[in-house]
Formats: sequence, C-alpha cells, structure tokens
Amino acid sequence: MSPQNAYEEVIRNVEQTGLYLSREVHGLTVMNHDMVFPHIALCYCHQGTARVTYDMREMTQSKNQLSIIMPGHVLRQLECSDDFVFTRIVISSELFTDLRAVVFSHDYEKFHLRPLCQLTDEQARRLLMVVDLLEVIVAHDPRDLKLREQLMLSQLAIGYEFLNYYRREMDQQWQNNRSLDTFNRFCELVVAHYKESREVQFYARKLKLSPKYFSQVIRSATNGISPGQWIEQYVAAQAKRLIQTYPNATLKEIAYEVGFNEPTSFYRYFKHATGMTAKKFKES
Repeated sequence: MSPQNAYEEVIRNVEQTGLYLSREVHGLTVMNHDMVFPHIALCYCHQGTARVTYDMREMTQSKNQLSIIMPGHVLRQLECSDDFVFTRIVISSELFTDLRAVVFSHDYEKFHLRPLCQLTDEQARRLLMVVDLLEVIVAHDPRDLKLREQLMLSQLAIGYEFLNYYRREMDQQWQNNRSLDTFNRFCELVVAHYKESREVQFYARKLKLSPKYFSQVIRSATNGISPGQWIEQYVAAQAKRLIQTYPNATLKEIAYEVGFNEPTSFYRYFKHATGMTAKKFKES
C-alpha cells in the first residue's frame, strides 16, 4: 500500500468509528512532504527510533516515548530505524470534543508545544494496559455494544489522567520558558486565523508585541525559522492536505478554501513555499 493510500485508510477508519488503533506496527510509512492531520494522533515507541519534523522543528522519538499530535500542526515523517516498532491511536476530533467534557483538567494546550513525553518502563506498561482494553472496545460493532462510545471515553479519560500525572515535572519546567510559550500561542493563532491573514504584523498585534521583537522570539523558539516562513509552510501544508483529500476539487476551489480571493495569488504563494507549482503537486 502506498503512503498516501495508507494515510487515507486511517482517515476513513477514524471518521467511521471515532477511533483507530494499530498495535506494534513495524516500520514507519515515510511521507516526504508536510501534512496537517485533522485528528488527534498518539504514537508510542516500543523500540527503535523515528525522525520527523513537527512545526518545522526536527524531533526524534525513541523507546518509551509517547507523542501526542494535536490537530493543525505541520508534520513530516522523515525516516526510522530498521527496528522501529510503534503503537498508534487516532482519535476523531468529534470524540475528542466529548472527551473534553468528561475530563476536568482542561490543559490540553500543553500538548501543542510539547508533543513528546518520556515514560518509565512501569508507566509505559500501565498505559499499554489501558490500550489493551481500549482495543477490545473498539473491535466491537456499535450496534452490538450499545455503550461503546461511553466505554471508549472512560478508557481515554483514564489514560489521559495517567499521562497528565506522568508529565507533571516536564510541564512545570516548560511553563518557565516564555519564548516557547509565545510560540505556542502563535501556533494556535495561525491555526485559527490563517485564512484571514498571512501577515506577520497581524499576529504580532494579536500577541501585543512589536514585529521586530515578535520575530526574534519566534526565531529563538524555532532555531531560526521566521514567523513568515512558519505561516507560509503551514498554509502550504493545509493546501496539500486539501489537494490530497479532495482530488476532484479544482485548484481554484482549494485556493478559496485556504483564504485566497485570487487563485493566481495562491499559485504564486504555493510555488514560493514549496518550490513547485500547485498543478504539478496535484498531478503527482
């Protein structure tokens, strides 16, 4: 199965059932382009390593690390070791909304900036026990298991509270880093307003910072990536996702969907961001 077909299968599955779970998968499906995942993805590494970029910052996942990728972030899967084995859970955005209603510690924003969590052997074992039962629940047809969604939510809530407890020391350390906090808020603003504005000044005003200082803070948090580059890559990733998800849509329709009133402006923007035309990307 091609990487694109595998991606589409996961999307279809999670949208039909609310939750997709795959246990101890060997190897990573490398996708050499940016993508913006529309749901929440959790990936636990049993062994080996995998290298990705997350919001254009390189990140390596290794044994006993759990990554939590929230919707709206730019992800690129680069490579993995030959012995890489992982378990993945994808939660639909609708089911996650329901989870927020039953879990009272509403501090999910920390996962936007800090997607990786290092676990001990015992912590990993306990979380995988939760996954074991979750796998049994998901395997049932909703028509046979009437309380299927409520049972899934209860297991997800248990797993979340365990994880929240295991991360507490790391979260405390990150709270003291102001530049990373500003970058986190910038990411959230781009996700919410990229169709409205792609101008750096717009986001600097939202954060009540001068454009110059804002640029310095973002470059500091991203190892040199400017706010303009980050916005550009995010918009391009969203456009790529739409082109791949809706192959019958015209490029003009895609342009309007990502906030361009003039398709020609979108075509120039896409080529500047990706190095190739939108037409060539669609054909490939």
